[in-house]
Amino acid sequence: MKKGILIASAFAALTAFTVADNVWKNDDPHSQLGFTVKHLGISDVSGFFTDFDAAINATKPDFSDAVVELTAKTASIDTRVDMRNNHLKSADFFDAEKFPAITFKSTSVTKNGTNKYKLAGNLTMHGVTKPVTMDMVYAGTVENPMSKKQTAGFQVSGTIKRSDFGIGANFPDAMVSDEVRIKADGEFAQ
Repeated sequence: MKKGILIASAFAALTAFTVADNVWKNDDPHSQLGFTVKHLGISDVSGFFTDFDAAINATKPDFSDAVVELTAKTASIDTRVDMRNNHLKSADFFDAEKFPAITFKSTSVTKNGTNKYKLAGNLTMHGVTKPVTMDMVYAGTVENPMSKKQTAGFQVSGTIKRSDFGIGANFPDAMVSDEVRIKADGEFAQ
């Protein structure tokens, strides 16, 4: 009986270790989650979410079986202008108090060339969940000389419509573009 418990415990510990090895987490100082919109149809205005966590779970070295999850705190939006940041956090746009998080969970990763993928998943913002597909580029994996950890680089980009999520419904496309370009760059450590 004790031998069976010992074997089961060892198997559980080994399984937990193996699963943990497949998880890559974003390295905050070397990762960013940004967006760009057109203002008045003539200029780009960009911003970032400064507080977010992302994880990639993959067993294949080329990340072709990756499962990607991201959570960003809505109130961490930063466009370098306090008045604009506060307006974006208000009920006119993100309503950060009522909807404190933006989440994404992938549903599939499809190869689209060498180290290029289509990343499909469910994006939730402002209480609305919609399927989205983004482009994902895997930049490679190296050992970080400082941390001695394996570190993988990724870039995700694509376009969503804010109207799909009910964000800024009272602000026409001519004022703030409905299309929002997303660009995320990240280093992920194992």
